[in-house]
Amino acid sequence: MDLVKNHLMYAVREEVEILKEQIRELVEKNSQLERENTLLKTLASPEQLEKFQSRLSPEEPAPESPDAPEAPGGSAV
Repeated sequence: MDLVKNHLMYAVREEVEILKEQIRELVEKNSQLERENTLLKTLASPEQLEKFQSRLSPEEPAPESPDAPEAPGGSAV
């Protein structure tokens, strides 16, 4: 029984170390992307920012329309 317990504890510790490394990499990548985003925002002209914001605006209402999946389901009945 102790052998199984030790094996499981070792496997869990190994998995924890892998996950910690992945977290470190993701935090580093996130920081890099945030810095890049800040730099791009400072370098972009007001016209470019406005154009970018206008591109995002049409995408925002899309998640608010849950009626779209119901219509095909209703017509199939």
